[in-house]
Amino acid sequence: MTFEPLSLLAQMDGDEATAAAAGAAGLVLLMVQLVVSLVVIAGNWKVYSKAGKPGWACIIPVYNMVVLLEIVGRPIWWIVLLLIPCVNIVVLVILFVDLAKSFGKDGAFAAGLVLLSPIFILILGFGSAEYQGPAALAGGGEG
Repeated sequence: MTFEPLSLLAQMDGDEATAAAAGAAGLVLLMVQLVVSLVVIAGNWKVYSKAGKPGWACIIPVYNMVVLLEIVGRPIWWIVLLLIPCVNIVVLVILFVDLAKSFGKDGAFAAGLVLLSPIFILILGFGSAEYQGPAALAGGGEG
């Protein structure tokens, strides 16, 4: 006797078949999400490494933001701003703009980081961009 999933689905009533299909779809979505997450982590790891920071820092919650603040040249106390709802969105936009400038990229690339961050983080990490120092400090950013 061989195991044939389709023949098993054919023997199920409507509710069981729907549940099995939903479970399979959920599993596929979970696998896609896992792959995308690992790719984004790899991109962040490369960005942190290019900036002279430990790559593993990107996977530690809260500490990853502290390191990002150091990379872009913003004060560490901004971590508090990242904990405030709505304010954190504005602060993240500022950090993405500073991150783009820190790697010598223009405003269009910064907009890409804001709108499609997983893709642009990969471009930043695996592309030819080189870290040029904290943009917020070089640009006279105050904190």
